[in-house]
Amino acid sequence: MKQLTVRGLGDELTRAIRRLANRDGTSLNRAAVKLLRRGVGLEETGSDTVGSSLDHLIGTWSEAEADEFERALRHFERIDRAVWE
Repeated sequence: MKQLTVRGLGDELTRAIRRLANRDGTSLNRAAVKLLRRGVGLEETGSDTVGSSLDHLIGTWSEAEADEFERALRHFERIDRAVWE
């Protein structure tokens, strides 16, 4: 396997690599390689989702908050037959 030194990543890219490494529980090197492979189209994301701007919220709700959210959305699950006829 070849090695390559990359300079000038900048703070924003460095933070993104660190976030990915922390999220995946992997090394900075593996995270950087993963991002590079994605960037040039050599790795599928494995998901149909677009973007990751809300990823930082994953797992942050308590069980009570999740229950409250579910209760707030329940009325959207009912079908109003008059609207569909």
